[in-house]
Amino acid sequence: MGVGTKVLVITTMAICLISSAAYASEGTATFYTPPYVPSACNGYKNDGVMIAAASYAIWNNGAVCNKSFRVKCTGATNQGTPHPCRGGSVLVKIVDLCPAGCQATIDLSQEAFSQIANPDAGKIKIEFNQYAHMPKKPCIMRTKHCYI
Repeated sequence: MGVGTKVLVITTMAICLISSAAYASEGTATFYTPPYVPSACNGYKNDGVMIAAASYAIWNNGAVCNKSFRVKCTGATNQGTPHPCRGGSVLVKIVDLCPAGCQATIDLSQEAFSQIANPDAGKIKIEFNQYAHMPKKPCIMRTKHCYI
C-alpha cells in the first residue's frame, strides 16, 4: 500500500470517528430501581439489567422499543456531586417509557447508571446515540434476526 493510500485510509477513519461523535445527542439521565417488569415494550419478559426507559422526547410512539443506546456521562447537574462521572459508557436497551413527570431524557436502570456515574448524583448530563447492532453470524439475506 502506497503512502498516499495510507494517508487516505487514516484520514477517512478520522473523519468517521469525528462524525460519529458529532451525532451524539445531549440530555440527562436518572435511574430507577427494580422491579424492572412489567415494561411498556415487552410486558413481563425479563430483559436483564442493562436497560432503560425513554422519555417522551425520544419515545416516538414506542419506535425506540428494544433499540440499544450508548450512553456516556458528561457531567453533573447539581452541586451535591460535582464530579459524578466514572468514565466510559454503557450500552442499554430501551424497554420502557419513563413515567409522566420524568425528569430525564433517559431513565437508566440502577445497574447501568452505576457503571457510568455515582448514584448519589441522582441525575447527570449525558451524551447518547442509538447503537446499531451487528449480526453475530454473517448474513446472506434479510430476515427477522439478520440485517445487512
